[in-house]
Amino acid sequence: MDNLLSIVIFLPSLAALILAVVLRGEDAASQKNAKFLALVATIATFVISIPLLTQFDPSNTGFQFVEEYDWLAGLKYKVGVDGISILFVMLTTFLMPIVIGACWTVTTRVKDYMIMFLILETMMLAVFSSLDIILFYVVFEAGLIPMFLIVGIWGGKDRIYAAFKLFLYTLLGSVLMLIAILYMWFEAGTTDIPTLMQHQFASENMVILGVTIVGGIQTLLFLGFFASFAVKMPMWPVHTWLPDAHVQAPTAGSVVLAAILLKMGGYGFLRFCLPMFPVGSETMATFVMTLSVIAIIYTSFVALVQEDMKKLIAYSSVAHMGFVTMGIFAINQQGLDGAIFQMLSHGFISAALFLGVGVIYDRMHTRDIDAYGGLVIRMPVFALIFMLFTMANVGLPGTSGFVGEFLTLTAAFKANTWIAFGATTGVILSAGYALWLYRRVVFGDLIKESLKGITDMDMREKLMMAPLIFMTLLLGIYPALILDLIGPSVSALLEQVHAAQGVVMDAAPKAAAH
Repeated sequence: MDNLLSIVIFLPSLAALILAVVLRGEDAASQKNAKFLALVATIATFVISIPLLTQFDPSNTGFQFVEEYDWLAGLKYKVGVDGISILFVMLTTFLMPIVIGACWTVTTRVKDYMIMFLILETMMLAVFSSLDIILFYVVFEAGLIPMFLIVGIWGGKDRIYAAFKLFLYTLLGSVLMLIAILYMWFEAGTTDIPTLMQHQFASENMVILGVTIVGGIQTLLFLGFFASFAVKMPMWPVHTWLPDAHVQAPTAGSVVLAAILLKMGGYGFLRFCLPMFPVGSETMATFVMTLSVIAIIYTSFVALVQEDMKKLIAYSSVAHMGFVTMGIFAINQQGLDGAIFQMLSHGFISAALFLGVGVIYDRMHTRDIDAYGGLVIRMPVFALIFMLFTMANVGLPGTSGFVGEFLTLTAAFKANTWIAFGATTGVILSAGYALWLYRRVVFGDLIKESLKGITDMDMREKLMMAPLIFMTLLLGIYPALILDLIGPSVSALLEQVHAAQGVVMDAAPKAAAH
């Protein structure tokens, strides 16, 4: 099917339009119908996306399923996927039915709530498949609107503060990216991403206000994109919006934020920074890896002292994204393989952890760690599942969490042993805060009266967890499923980066001789 990718991208929005036009009222029947329609739409989107994966040719390192149409004032609607982006498209379509399942207990403005998630799915899918840089920027920013409303309308008591903090941090970072995009458009004369990936932007050192900019224009363009993607990841020290957003967001909002939206930052580094600004990336690599290690260690210590379960897991996400950026900017095969694997693995594990918090929050309406204890006595199934994902979050061998961390640490060791040493301490710290959380919530005596009537997970909650359990164990046991798929595309990306860096290094002595 020639337009299969566009069907996958826009099917959720079509369902949102049907919801907006057809359904009326807020009675119980209308709410139930809205949830079922959203669930059916997301499941259908996942099913239709499966041929994208089964028909994908990993040996072809170019873009596949490419569609191109005139869009606006000479701009193009152009989409396609390669060995890197196909997995993020599949991650999105796989997780969204689970996200809708997590919305089942919502009773306020249900139709609007479902519409927000369906529109958000279209925006996320468009981000991962855009092959026009203006189209990418539009959908990258547009996805912020439904997330802002999800937090601001259906969030906790400080939801307005958290929503505006999320919006302003992300928007301000993206202003610099827009300036860089406009420069690239005028410089290269095109907005086509595959063409821009082959365009060699100037990399000669330049002096601005007495400061020598190593890598010249490439470094400045890199910093423009870095400002946006670092906030989206988020990287230290621009991470402070994430814990607030997670704490105030409803469970489904936290799941989609941690499992998918954060991955846009890492994807942006892979799609834009490395191939388009290879010299700038090399120039800034040590700086980015240093920030990554600071994030891993600092946010792990912060997680150790949290009293709110969601905030603890949010800081854990910042630490795990530190492994991603460290792997990417090691700029070697293990690093890129590990970073992509870590992002996918974290998508499953973080989704499950936030769903687990949501399970007990729905029963007790508190996320305070001290409010719990001894849950294993009343909730053995929950205790077992939460233990699995706690161990996966720590990086236990046999789970997907181990593979990504191991590969990124191997890559970091090749690039800089001190960076690798610092990151390894983060692995130890992650065991500390994760097991400490589990010990206080699940183990111990059931002494609190409020917990003595708590019930175990129901069938809906088990069904939400089942696919996440399956993928976490499958990728932990058989990581080649992912690594074989991304390997050729990652190798091609590295060849392009090293070739561009080699050209610059070869040209430097000649320029000096003249």
